[in-house]
Amino acid sequence: VQLQASGGGLVQAGGSLRLSCAASGLNLDLYAVSWFRQAPGKEREGVSCISKTRIHYGTKYGDSVQGRFTISKDHAKHTVYLQMNSLQPEDTAVYYCAADRTLNSRYCDFNGGDYWGKGTLVTVSS
Repeated sequence: VQLQASGGGLVQAGGSLRLSCAASGLNLDLYAVSWFRQAPGKEREGVSCISKTRIHYGTKYGDSVQGRFTISKDHAKHTVYLQMNSLQPEDTAVYYCAADRTLNSRYCDFNGGDYWGKGTLVTVSS
């Protein structure tokens, strides 16, 4: 099983990035997937998650990204996306994706994960 996060980079404040979490050896039908981030000197923070169902899935967002970030997925591509708009310097962090095997079909939470990706760095300049 491998989760590969990508799409990070340097962007100016107000800009956008789309992160991807590609899952190999893992059936997204069985796992909720979350994005977390960790900025230097700060604790890890739950950013967004998406439940395991293919349709009528549930999502959740952290307070600091609500309305700016959108999580989505493509089961056929085994990939979960995080569209990040209106980025601010405080969004600068390493972003990780995590997969949590769950019986819950329509809900997700920031429970961590059974599997984690290595992270991708997002830097937002002011």
